Amino acid sequence: MSIKPNVLCFGRFYDDIPGGMQRHVENLFISLAGEVNFIHLVPSRNRKGARFTLHGVPVVRKPSINLDGSLAFSPSLPFEALRLNWRNHFDLIHLHFPDPMSHLASLFLPASIPRIITWHSDVIRQKKLLKLYRPFLMRALERAKAIVVATPMHISSSKELSLIGDSGKFRIIPFGFDLRRFVDRHSDTEDIRRQFPGKRIFALGRHVYYKGFDVLIRAMALLGKDVQLMLGGIGPLTEQWRHEAEAHGVRERVHFLGHIDEDHLPAYYQACDIFCLPAVSRAEAFGIVQLEAMASGKAVVSTRLNNGVDYVNQHGVTGLTVPPKDAVALADALRYLLENEHERQIQGERGRELALKEYSLKNMGELTLALYTDAMSGGGSPSR
Repeated sequence: MSIKPNVLCFGRFYDDIPGGMQRHVENLFISLAGEVNFIHLVPSRNRKGARFTLHGVPVVRKPSINLDGSLAFSPSLPFEALRLNWRNHFDLIHLHFPDPMSHLASLFLPASIPRIITWHSDVIRQKKLLKLYRPFLMRALERAKAIVVATPMHISSSKELSLIGDSGKFRIIPFGFDLRRFVDRHSDTEDIRRQFPGKRIFALGRHVYYKGFDVLIRAMALLGKDVQLMLGGIGPLTEQWRHEAEAHGVRERVHFLGHIDEDHLPAYYQACDIFCLPAVSRAEAFGIVQLEAMASGKAVVSTRLNNGVDYVNQHGVTGLTVPPKDAVALADALRYLLENEHERQIQGERGRELALKEYSLKNMGELTLALYTDAMSGGGSPSR
């Protein structure tokens, strides 16, 4: 084993389309800069490959066939994994699940290389595929040196993780972020407020079914005409949701912002009165955007999914939670906070304190490096 461990990190994707898993992987590289020699291997969303560097980490993106926007088949990925191992002699393999393609590619590598699995969420939508895949998935979990989860609720809410007999295999490592840029006042904040006068709700994410932005659009029809929704992100449902906004008579108050550059993202959080995450499925297992909003001092309204989303946004402490798919309950929670400035400011301050204390890059890096050391030395991985 080298002084700096050589770690092959598999990821579902890495490209310009935002996603919680790839943002976490990027932050992992930042938190362990100078401590670990990473190589990041991912499939593409199309038939084009690429090689580039991300925070000093070589990224190899192999051509693939995009199956449904979240799942890709890349025949060359296993052979690239073999080639990379032949050249780098990896000490550890770090996988991020759910990701059947990366799991398959990792099976081509020697079983003697320890595996760490970070569990982001269960497979929710592809139920037919899951029936075929579950035996292989459970075998990977049982053989992993450790399973990393961001919150205890990732374990209790997961059908697969709850079947793991060895509780000592779990390691709770809160996802870490550089949240300082959300604390410092952004120069564009006041311009955004002038652009969207009135009371402002901000929501952000890929425009896919489980984000529940259609429910938020229906809730907007129940709120006052002075309420504006700033909706960031893009995706396959963008046009459908534009039509939905028009059908509910809120087209003038629902503003589709498209992709928001990372440099300007803090300004939108700071300009809003409330941040909303109306997810409708446990496919949303954590909600990084909640932490960004909390670091910006904003109260959050989210849905009760009985997983990490609830753990991050604590009802009555850092914001409010409502049942998923309930536009009336969502509108009531948003209205309450919009009309009670003092309450939302208190919740926003509590959220900022929690986000900066518990979800730092330093904390994640130190705990992950200790886990790597345990795994490579043959030690156990006690839960935290």
